[in-house]
Amino acid sequence: MSEVPGRHGDANEGWEALLRSMMGPEAAEEAMRAMRESGLDPDAMARAAGLPQDPAQLAMMLAQMQQVLAAGGDAPVNWSLAHDVAHQVVRAAGDPTVSAAQSAEVTSALQVADLWLDAATELGPSGGFKRAWSRTDWVEQTLPTWKRLAEPVASSVVAALESTLTDRAGELELSELGQPFGVEMGSAGGVIRQLGGAVFGMQVGQAVGTLAGEAFGASDTGLPLVEGPDCALVPANVAAFSEGLDAPPEEVRLFLAVREVAHARLFAHVPWLRSHLLGTVEAYAREITIDTEAMEEAVRSIDPSDPESLREALSGGVFALEQSPAQKAALVRLETALALVEGWVEEVSAQAVAAHLPHAVPLREMVRRRRAAGGPAEQTFATLVGLELRPRRLREAATLWESLGRQRGPEARDALWSHPDLMPSAEELDDPQGFVSGRDAAAVADEEVDAALASLLDDAGIGGTDGSDETDETDETDGGNVTPDEPDGGNANPDDARG
Repeated sequence: MSEVPGRHGDANEGWEALLRSMMGPEAAEEAMRAMRESGLDPDAMARAAGLPQDPAQLAMMLAQMQQVLAAGGDAPVNWSLAHDVAHQVVRAAGDPTVSAAQSAEVTSALQVADLWLDAATELGPSGGFKRAWSRTDWVEQTLPTWKRLAEPVASSVVAALESTLTDRAGELELSELGQPFGVEMGSAGGVIRQLGGAVFGMQVGQAVGTLAGEAFGASDTGLPLVEGPDCALVPANVAAFSEGLDAPPEEVRLFLAVREVAHARLFAHVPWLRSHLLGTVEAYAREITIDTEAMEEAVRSIDPSDPESLREALSGGVFALEQSPAQKAALVRLETALALVEGWVEEVSAQAVAAHLPHAVPLREMVRRRRAAGGPAEQTFATLVGLELRPRRLREAATLWESLGRQRGPEARDALWSHPDLMPSAEELDDPQGFVSGRDAAAVADEEVDAALASLLDDAGIGGTDGSDETDETDETDGGNVTPDEPDGGNANPDDARG
C-alpha cells in the first residue's frame, strides 16, 4: 500500500522517527511496515486518540510516560500525567495572562448578571466568588471533577483488560510491554495497571486541556465542574467566541455572564442536584461490562513490542462496551437532567437579558447550537466516559420551563427544584406544552383515588371515626370512671360494707 501523500506522509515520517527513538531502527521500520500493510493512518490514529499530531509534542508526552512508568503506581488514571498533559496542551494553544482590566470587566459583568437575574428567578444569588480565569486556572479548578467522572470508567476498563490478559499470560510475554518505554515491568496485572493509568492519563489530560481552550466558564458542559458556589469566565475564550459575531464584545460577555450566574444560582440552591448528576455518571460506570469476545480479539491483536496496540485496546477503539439495562436507565436520567438544567438556565437567562441586550435572541441560538454540536474534547470524553455531555432535549426542556412559568409564574416554576421527585420526567418532555395540564390531571386523579379509598374504609368501619364509641366503651369498663353508687369495691358506700 502506498503512503498517503502530503500531510499524512509527513505524519508517517514523524511517527517513524518517534518509533525509531523509542524502539530502535529495525523495530521501528517493522512497526511502520505493519501499520501501512494494515491500512492504518498514523495521523487519523492520533486524532482518534485525542493525541497531538505534532511528533515533538507526542514525543514529549511519551517521555513523561516513561518517567511515570519508571516511578511505578497502579491507579486507574495517572492524574499527575493528566495534569501535566493538560497544561502542555494549554501552553501549546496559548494562554494569555488575565489583565487587571479583563478581571474588572468580568467581575462587573457577573455582578450585573446577578442583578438582572433577580427579576427572572426566585432563586437568589449563589454567594460565591466572581472571578476571571485563565485557561490554566480552568484546568486547575475543574480537574477534580473530571477525576470523579473518568476514574470509575477507567477502573472498569483496565480491570477487564487485565483479567483477560492474565488469562493469556502463557501466550504473551507481558513484561515486554514496558520495553518500548525502557521500563522494567513486573506482573501481568502491574503491566496493565501502570500502562493503562498512563494511557488514560494522557487522554484525559488532552481532553481537559482542549476544553480549557473552549469553555466560557465553569458551566459549559451542564455539569457542576466546581464544587462551591463560585462562578467565573475565561476572557480569552469569550473574546474568541465574540470574533465574527454581529453583537459587540461587551454584550456577548454580559450574555455569557448571565448564563454562568444562573448555573451557579441553580446548583447553590438545589443541594441534591450536583450529587444527582455526578452520581448518575458514577452509577453508569459501575455497571460497565465488557464484550468478552471483542476483548479477546483485542488481546490477540496486542503486540507486546508495540505500545500503539495497547493504546488502542485501552481507549476502547478495538472493543465495545455493552450497555446493561441499568446503564440505559442511567443514560436516560442523565440526558433528562442535563436537558432540564440547560433548559431552565436558557429560559431564565432569556428573561433576564430581554430588556437589556439587543442581540439576546441570536446569541441564545448561537449558544444553543454550540452546545448541541459539541467539540473534539467532548467527543473524546464520550469515548473515555461513555457518555455525551450534551443536553439532547434542550429545546423541549426550555419550552416546558417557559410554559410552566407563563401559566403558573416563576415561583411555581422554580419550586419544582425543591425535590427530585417533583422534576419533569423523560416522558413529560415528550409533550412540554402539555406539562401543566398533565400534572393537573394527575393531581385530580390522585384526589379521586384518595376519596374513593377513604369511602371504602368508612363503609368497612375502618378509620375515619370520631372516637366517640371508644369513649363510651371506656366509660363502661374503666373502673376509674364508675359512679359511687355502683357496686364496685373501691367506690362502694362504707355503710353498706359494714352491714
